[in-house]
Amino acid sequence: MLNTPETLKAADGTPLEKKLEQSLFRSRLRAFGLVSPLLIFLLFLFVLPIFMLLFQGIYDSRFTNLMPETSSILKDWDGVSKPTEDMYAALVSDLVVARKNKTIGKVATRVNRELSGTRSLFTSSARKAAQLEPPYKISLVELKKKWGNIETWQAMKVASNLYTIGFIASSLDFKLNADGRLSLKEEDRRIHIKLFLRTLEISLIVTMATLLLGYPIAYLMASLPLKTSNLLLILVLLPFWTSLLVRTTAWIAMLQGQGVMNDMFVIFGFAEDDDRFSLIYNKTGVLIAMTHILLPFMILPIYSVMKTISPSYVRAAKSLGATNFIAFWRVYVPQTIPGVGAGGLLVFILAIGYYITPALVGGQDGQMISNFIDFHMRKSLNWNLAAAMGIVLLVIILFLFWLYDRLVGIDKMKLG
Repeated sequence: MLNTPETLKAADGTPLEKKLEQSLFRSRLRAFGLVSPLLIFLLFLFVLPIFMLLFQGIYDSRFTNLMPETSSILKDWDGVSKPTEDMYAALVSDLVVARKNKTIGKVATRVNRELSGTRSLFTSSARKAAQLEPPYKISLVELKKKWGNIETWQAMKVASNLYTIGFIASSLDFKLNADGRLSLKEEDRRIHIKLFLRTLEISLIVTMATLLLGYPIAYLMASLPLKTSNLLLILVLLPFWTSLLVRTTAWIAMLQGQGVMNDMFVIFGFAEDDDRFSLIYNKTGVLIAMTHILLPFMILPIYSVMKTISPSYVRAAKSLGATNFIAFWRVYVPQTIPGVGAGGLLVFILAIGYYITPALVGGQDGQMISNFIDFHMRKSLNWNLAAAMGIVLLVIILFLFWLYDRLVGIDKMKLG
């Protein structure tokens, strides 16, 4: 009688198949135990902080928690009809409590995000709210005429939403109205779409520039003898041994009006001494500096793929009658596409979120969306808008990643 997997047993009498499953389970458990510290580290110190920050782009509880009576009554308001006496009474009650608890500043700041100029309205009214008497509608309007404007109440209704798309809409130059509809902001306040387009433009130009410069360098490194190619590889890696801040400030010295680049242009007759090129504190300076800094990130993936391509393919194409160009373009280049894709994605993703270089050499015309995210995080303290910009930027990157997968295929990308 032949032994089947069900009849085969281990030394302790356990069926062999079950014994193998137990052994594999213990192996996976040990492997998970080895990587669990790293997973926990990434989860709590990388993934969770990013999620909590981005979550603020759709969530804000300040007005709801600090003005509970007003928030409750605004839920049933249509945002169009005139405010009622009950709404004014709830507002006065909340103003008195917010003044007592010293939270009126947070409330005023939140509403001011929706309607500029309302911060002083809330803070000044809260100081006298306890002395107001019914009817509160008349008392508040006599205290501050802006309480009679329906726009003020519409701003409070928008601010009273715990979950809102208002911040994301604002990051795209739209405004969320009290009735839930979106409308374009005033023309002089539509700056974010231009910033996103400029960021995409700079990132795309830098990616193409690094590809045009990096591909020949990678090809040269892959074609030269090992000793020479290793020397060139060291030169490519040399910038990583220098601080990014140092490299960026070095470009300030190179590109300024009396800098090395302009001096060279004057010497070779490309510019007059009294009419030098403007290469700094604009988009041109950002493109030059970012291309130099991100160039190694394009060279290395392409070079790692080129090293694996056998030269016999090109020789075979030539032996069949192909010219040098045809053999290179039709045989060699398609095999380097995985490296080009990896380098292009790496450079583009790094460029789209770049901050230090545009901040130092960009000026007004070279600012990118990351600089405005930093501005709202550190200076204006509008973390909700900064988080919303981060969400939009993340969606753009994920969309481009998906588009690359559809057109080229992410499985063809190689980093080495």
